[in-house]
Amino acid sequence: MVPDMETTTYTVIGMTCQHCVASVTEEVTDIPGVTAVDVDLATGALNVTSEQPILDEAVRGAVEEAGYQLA
Repeated sequence: MVPDMETTTYTVIGMTCQHCVASVTEEVTDIPGVTAVDVDLATGALNVTSEQPILDEAVRGAVEEAGYQLA
């Protein structure tokens, strides 16, 4: 049986280019349990898919490590 996946959407502030998107994607992908990350530069949307709930603080820390902030 495949575990249910959970997707949570956040908004990232401060991204201006594809390098920003790549930095956020790389940092958030490193969070244990994260299976997929999708970042939309135009809207700032960050969709995080995981096998189990991920703490918002973990996502916030990863985004800040990349040099940006969550709305």
